[in-house]
Parts: sequence; structure tokens; C-alpha cells
Amino acid sequence: KRILAKNSGAEEPGLLASDFKFVAPVVGPLSKEEFLKAWASFKLEEAFPDAKYGYYAFRVDPFETNRVWFDSQFSGTNTGTMAGSLEATGIKVKAPPQTCSMLFNSKGESKQLTVGYVMDKKIGNTGGLGGVFGILYAIGYPLPFPEAQP
Repeated sequence: KRILAKNSGAEEPGLLASDFKFVAPVVGPLSKEEFLKAWASFKLEEAFPDAKYGYYAFRVDPFETNRVWFDSQFSGTNTGTMAGSLEATGIKVKAPPQTCSMLFNSKGESKQLTVGYVMDKKIGNTGGLGGVFGILYAIGYPLPFPEAQP
């Protein structure tokens, strides 16, 4: 939970293993350096000052005991600039519930973060998309490739 509290490790990169990988349904795997650069570029904390990531239902995988599964349901109002150039829209985003996981090494560092696996695409206003793709879609800035469309 500390990694999540530290903006998925972006605010404290030492929590992420040197061989860390970020994996989403379309994006990744990204290396630690690629993830940190990409995550910082979205500037979600500026775009959504009231953001709530809604992490819940933490559970240890009974078959892969160094993996913790958890769910999330993002919500927030776009009152600030996103990614340095996307003007605020005032739109409140409600994402569908998504399942996520972290794999840990023997030092307790996260070696993999998976996000964006939507559990019910009918919930929310992201067109059923998870992660940043869904947030961008909801605020009227959908990405132009098929994987980022509902």
C-alpha cells in the first residue's frame, strides 16, 4: 500500500526494483525508467486535484504468493491541465472498477505493476476503457488509435 500511497512508486522510486516492469492491457511492458517518465508526464495530480484512486480488496494470490491483487475505481474532476497541454474541462471522471496487481521481490520492492484490467465496462463514463486511456476518453481527449476507443 505504501507504493500506491507514493503515486505508484513515482514519488519514491526506490520502492520499485531495478528490473521493475509496468504492464497494462495495451501498454508495456515498460521498464522502471520508461514508467517513471510516462507516469510523470500525465500530471494527474494537477489535472485532478480531487482525485480518488479508490484502492480496495487487497488479497495475496494463493498460487503466486509474492503477488498482491487489488481493485481500484478512479474518480476525479478535471479542473487542471493534463499532460502539460490538455486544458481543463470540468468533467467529473468515474472509471469502471479495474483489477490490478503487484509482484514483489525478496527485498519487498515491486518488480511488476499491472493496471487497467476493466471488470465491468458498463460502469462509469470512460467508454469502458481503463487506466489513462479511459480518463482521456472521459474528458474529451481520446487517443486516436483503436485500442484507446470504446
